[in-house]
Amino acid sequence: MSAVIRRLVTVVDETRREMGKALATPTRKAAAIAVIENPCAGRYVENLDELIGIGEELGAILGGMAVEALGIQPSRAEGYGKAAIVGENGEWEHAAAILHPKLGAPLRKAVEKGAALVPSAKKMGGPGSRIDVPLGHKDAAFVRSHFDAMEVGLPDAPRANEILVAVVVTDSGRPLPRVGGLKKEEIKGEDGLR
Repeated sequence: MSAVIRRLVTVVDETRREMGKALATPTRKAAAIAVIENPCAGRYVENLDELIGIGEELGAILGGMAVEALGIQPSRAEGYGKAAIVGENGEWEHAAAILHPKLGAPLRKAVEKGAALVPSAKKMGGPGSRIDVPLGHKDAAFVRSHFDAMEVGLPDAPRANEILVAVVVTDSGRPLPRVGGLKKEEIKGEDGLR
């Protein structure tokens, strides 16, 4: 079964100056958000395969939308993250079913590679709820310059029988990073860590 999508929204956050300094290259984050009907709302469902399939579908849709919003080639994507807010007639496990088993593979395809785990967050909430989508480098989890987040939310979502699902893709790390650690130029990209 395909996701029943009520809304699709894309937001791009571009930072050009930080602490009075002009950035040589702006840092950008793009959030692609889907508001979907929760097919399991209001009842306990043992087998969550339907939501797992929806996660796979949304990984492709939202990953592609975020990369397109940045106006970059997929190979130029540097970071990513995912999150979901479940409306009151659902449960946390509904977000887990969407985010964890199958959303990652099509998202990795959308950003080319993606050896590192995709950071994630989930919560319950109603219309206007917001969530911080955690971010990390797509190929190496130890790249501290890419530890970040982007807050997302919509005034009318999620309704009681809905789930808000967000994917964020970046073309850079934080502006003016200087806390050490592995640099993106040093990534080997073999194990998802370094």
